[in-house]
Amino acid sequence: MLSIDHLHFSTPFVLAPLAGYTDLPFRLLCKEFGAGYCVSEMISCHGLAFRQEKTISMMQSVQAEQPVAFQLFGAEPDVMGEAAGIMSEYNPDMIDINMGCPVKKVTKRGAGAALMTTVDTAEQIILKVRANCKVPVTVKFRSGPTASNQNAVEFARMAEGSGASALIIHGRTWAQGFTGLADRTMITRVKAAVSIPVIGNGDIETYQDGIDMMAGTGCDGVMVGRGALGNPWVFSEKGRPANERAILEGAQRHMELMEQFLPVERMIGCIKNHLGRYFKGLPGSSKMRKAIYDCPSFEDLKVLMDTSLSR
Repeated sequence: MLSIDHLHFSTPFVLAPLAGYTDLPFRLLCKEFGAGYCVSEMISCHGLAFRQEKTISMMQSVQAEQPVAFQLFGAEPDVMGEAAGIMSEYNPDMIDINMGCPVKKVTKRGAGAALMTTVDTAEQIILKVRANCKVPVTVKFRSGPTASNQNAVEFARMAEGSGASALIIHGRTWAQGFTGLADRTMITRVKAAVSIPVIGNGDIETYQDGIDMMAGTGCDGVMVGRGALGNPWVFSEKGRPANERAILEGAQRHMELMEQFLPVERMIGCIKNHLGRYFKGLPGSSKMRKAIYDCPSFEDLKVLMDTSLSR
């Protein structure tokens, strides 16, 4: 089983950080469905340094989801170190540093995947974060900036030498974004280059995909991102049920958690986005998704789900 420092996980399947999705309700849901641990949405070091209310709220957690990792992003070593100290006040079990996000609004500031082009800065960030927290630090990164500059092996060695407790390697380059296929040979190479745990990421759509990645690369765990949306069953060997009723029940459980922890009426658009994904590929899915998006309130969504289950 996957272990990172003193932490031992019941399963090597991990929920990836997904901006706009991996809030507390979704993390709790995935934990209930079998995820070993979950990672928060990426959290801005500047938002933490200024103690912005919205940023602080992203670290909402409860004992039921422990162990949990909060993900931190930014490009300035001193601010990242300060932010790690503030983040520690909210008791994460790990802090993950984002050095892999390819989205322009992140990389244009030198953060995310752009740090793979400024390795000295990346090294200083890891050192500063490590110096300002007492929990294991993990680093999430990519194969490299471009197909002709795949520096993941060297980057991994640097991260290990700077004190990272585990690495998460996404087998795509920054230039690829979310297109094309993840290169599993790079995950294999990174695993062979370091002595700390390595978690592979990219194209995990089913439980078997994860088993195959671990078998083929030797990595210690797998991280599931978009494959978990509307499909928390990805963390279970049984997989996504063919039974529509079981899928409705999963969506309902997600709604219960959202109602418990979110200001649901203010976040109705986000909630509809989550719910619509449960019915992708099912017979009549377009009709159900339209019904979801047509609901004016959370209460109407609850009625829709109850009615669908009682048929």
